[in-house]
Amino acid sequence: MKKILTVLILLLALAGCGGNEKKANPTAKAQIQPKTSVILKKSAVPTLFIHGYSGTKNSFGGMLQRLETSNLAKKELIMTVSKEGSITTTGTLSGKKDNPMIQVIFQDNKNTEWSQSEWLYNCLADLKKMGVESVNLVGHSMGGVSGLRYMMSYPDDPSQPEILKFVAIGAPFNDFLDTSSNQDMADLLKNGPTEVSSRYQDYQKLAANLAKNTKILLLAGQLDENTFNDEMVPTTSALAVNALLKQTNSVTTQIFYGPNAQHSQLHENKEVDKKVSDFLWPKS
Repeated sequence: MKKILTVLILLLALAGCGGNEKKANPTAKAQIQPKTSVILKKSAVPTLFIHGYSGTKNSFGGMLQRLETSNLAKKELIMTVSKEGSITTTGTLSGKKDNPMIQVIFQDNKNTEWSQSEWLYNCLADLKKMGVESVNLVGHSMGGVSGLRYMMSYPDDPSQPEILKFVAIGAPFNDFLDTSSNQDMADLLKNGPTEVSSRYQDYQKLAANLAKNTKILLLAGQLDENTFNDEMVPTTSALAVNALLKQTNSVTTQIFYGPNAQHSQLHENKEVDKKVSDFLWPKS
C-alpha cells in the first residue's frame, strides 16, 4: 500500500511541475523583421546612347522606353547630327537627378567611325556649353567602336565632359576577325586576340590616352554555346579590347546566349537592360 501511495505522490509532483511550463500564446503577434530597402540613387549625369551602323531612332528606342517605364531613368533629349556635323536638339536637359538619357542619332548613319567620333565630339562640346561636366556613354555595334575611338582621340580636352562610364554592346573592336578557332575565351580575355585588325592596332596606339577613371562594360552575344558570334559580330571581337583596357581601367565583361542575343536583338534583350542599368545606376 505504501508503495502505491509513493507512486501516486511522484506522479502528482511531476504533473505539478508540468503545469508550471509556459505555453505558447496562439494569439500573440509574431515580431516582423524590417526589410532592408534597396534604393536607387539617381543623379543628374546624362547617359548618351549611340546607335550602330545604319541605325535609327528605333535602334535604342525600345531600351530607353523600357528603362523609363521601369523608373530607372528619364529620356530628356535627342541630339540629331547632320551629314555636315551640325546638331539639332529635341527636348531639354532638366538638371534634375532623374538619370537623364540622351539619344544620339546620326543622319548619315553609314559613315565611318572616324566621322562618328568627330560628331560625338561635337555633341559633347554642346553639352559642356550647357553646363554638363560628366556623362556616360552606351554604344551598340559601331556606336561602341566610335565611342571608344572618341574617348582615345580627345584626351584632356577642356571643351569635353568627363566620361565616367562606357558600355559597348556587340561592338566589333577587332573588326570581324574571329579567333575562336585557335584561342579560347580565357586566353583572349587575359592576353588579347591572337590576330589583330587595323582597327585594333589603332586602339593599341591610342590606349594610353584613355582616362584611367572611366569604368567600362563590354557585352557580347552568342546564339548558343557553340556558335561564337551574335550572327554578325564574333564574340572574340566584342571582347577583344578587354586585355588592352584592363591594364589601366576597371573592365567588366559578359556574354549573353540564345535568340535574344542575336546582334540586332541585344538592345531589345531585357537581361541586357538589367546589366546596363545595374552598371550605370547601381542600387545601394
